[in-house]
Amino acid sequence: MSFHIIRAADTQPQPWKNGMGTTREIARFPADACNEDFLWRVSVAEVNSAAPFSTFPGVDREIVLLEGDGFTMTLDGAREHALVIPFEPFAFVGEARVEVTMAGGATRDFNLMIRRAWGRGEVRTLMQPGSHEPAPSCVLLYVARGMVTTIDGDLQAGDAWLPDRSPFELAEGSVVLLAMAQPN
Repeated sequence: MSFHIIRAADTQPQPWKNGMGTTREIARFPADACNEDFLWRVSVAEVNSAAPFSTFPGVDREIVLLEGDGFTMTLDGAREHALVIPFEPFAFVGEARVEVTMAGGATRDFNLMIRRAWGRGEVRTLMQPGSHEPAPSCVLLYVARGMVTTIDGDLQAGDAWLPDRSPFELAEGSVVLLAMAQPN
């Protein structure tokens, strides 16, 4: 068993910070940090209703639709963004008041949070099959669809990998999300 692989089955549901939804935390840094002092955090949320998002002051966020019809986010009562295209990242600030209008049924989405005072980050989508080497700022690889082969073992959809600089192999038809994080 590798300590670099995080299996989907090993992530437990937990309530959102505001208690109005459910998320499965995949990883955070430092590992023993709480919601108020992590430097970066990656999770997969289940959005089943039009509940508002939790606020995270001082945190930059990126969200990516994984499954479902998606939803429209209204940020601070003014700006709207339709999160309806799978695997397309959308960045917003954690202070924003986010209201949600569902486009259909329940969805699942991938979330990267970065403490702004510490650094910056982004989510990159990779769909090209073949061998790839993680960038130095890649802190986590998440398999959104398909299969990935790593030095530590094979990953299925929903699994994650805390990469070193070892190459990984993306199978045909697979999609991975790369969580990038680096200090200022």
